[in-house]
Amino acid sequence: MSMFDEYKELIEQATQRVYDVAVRTSLDHAPVMSERTGNRVWLKREDQQPVFSYKLRGAYNMIVSLDVARREQGVIAASAGNHAQGVALAARRLGIKATIVMPKTTPEIKIAAVRRLGGDIHLHGNAYDDAKEYAEELAAGEGMTYIPPYDHPLVIAGQATVGVECLQQHPSRPDILFIPVGGGGLIAGIAAHVKAVNPDIRIIGVEPDEAPCMTRALEAGERVLLEKIGIFADGAAVRQAGEEPFRLARELVDEMLLVDVDEICAAVKDIFEDTRAIPEPAGALALAGMKQYIAREQIRDRELIAIFSGANVNFDRLRHIAELAALGESREAIIAATIPERPGSFHEFCQALGPRLITEFNYRYSDHSEAHVFAGIQLRHGKDEKDKLIEHLRDKGFAVEDLSKNEMAKMHVRYMVGGHAPQADNEVLYRFEFPERSGALLQFLTRTGNRWNISLFHYRNHGAAYGRVLMGLQVPPAERAAFQAFLDELGMLYWEETGNLAYKLFLA
Repeated sequence: MSMFDEYKELIEQATQRVYDVAVRTSLDHAPVMSERTGNRVWLKREDQQPVFSYKLRGAYNMIVSLDVARREQGVIAASAGNHAQGVALAARRLGIKATIVMPKTTPEIKIAAVRRLGGDIHLHGNAYDDAKEYAEELAAGEGMTYIPPYDHPLVIAGQATVGVECLQQHPSRPDILFIPVGGGGLIAGIAAHVKAVNPDIRIIGVEPDEAPCMTRALEAGERVLLEKIGIFADGAAVRQAGEEPFRLARELVDEMLLVDVDEICAAVKDIFEDTRAIPEPAGALALAGMKQYIAREQIRDRELIAIFSGANVNFDRLRHIAELAALGESREAIIAATIPERPGSFHEFCQALGPRLITEFNYRYSDHSEAHVFAGIQLRHGKDEKDKLIEHLRDKGFAVEDLSKNEMAKMHVRYMVGGHAPQADNEVLYRFEFPERSGALLQFLTRTGNRWNISLFHYRNHGAAYGRVLMGLQVPPAERAAFQAFLDELGMLYWEETGNLAYKLFLA
């Protein structure tokens, strides 16, 4: 029996079940993106679901299949967001008790949403893996049925109904479907249906480059456990692809693409311009991948569908997303320039920039011979214009460096340009990420203790589940081994930035 045969009946059953609670979302033509790319671009609007995400489909399909005895015992799930809301709503519709285990780092907006849907919330651990382990323990101890977010045939079949609708709603036949990938349930379900109907339709998965669990699994030929992942696109931040989704994906998925944070933010803006809806970062993954694919392959006149998978975004994150969107679509450049410290040189530099819109400008006297400028510059013609501008400035005698892809410059330095610290001997610089919750910053400082002097500190809340800190400490060479041991004991993600160009130019 082929996997098409295995899933055909499951998907047919799901199409008869899920609309008890889910809705048939629209497949909207995206005129702005279509005109810009020279293709016909369509957005599958899963933001229109009652919980603003496709996750409701798979959760309901599995829960409704339970017999009476298991329903009476209740269901349980581990999730910090969309799956939690899907399970809670599905259970409420069926009159079943739903227990939801969420990490303590979960934003209050998501906790409140699940509570409104009747979920019994348990906060446990600082990450999804902690919550999942605890949920499985509760399920075993109390006889509840655990509802996984992606790794179950019934969940996959429920998500497949997205693909069923895409083929029904498209006016002719799509050439390529771009699908966001976290654990893999959505792409596995859509691929199982679409490839059975028409194997010539390409299925392309899109992951954040800081959480490429399916990409690495397909490359290795087996599931891999990522050592660490980034959490910007938290709806797709998964360390290991699901077992069943991987089995399907390795046979049915044509290609995987990886997109960075800037590309995701640009896609959020693109979707807003076409729909006036605001996707969460994971919800914009598919369109970000589509844009990357179009640019790489130079395709035109194709029928392309991107799955707009969810819109559960914290309002606080919109500021950060907007800042990075211009960089992601090459509409802004961040540069560092060194200019002579003499009368008139600053004016000469501004003249060399020409009549461009300046989005940010920071100038700081350095010493008697030179000064450094940190500038954001609006671009009308993308990367080519940026490259020509940098070349022009260098021809005018200015030392210029492109910081547009420098994570530390974008996240920290642009907010703290102000001067060097010549007295900060033996300074080392590190970036940290730690779970964001009440008192987290104080706890972080407490754990760092007072063994080494803090010579630089910058923290900025981005409305995400993790806080980001840039810290300079004065560590004599003889104490570097002890300092490294201290870092390892912290149990946090960290990156050394002592050699970062932005640090050397503006802060060291």
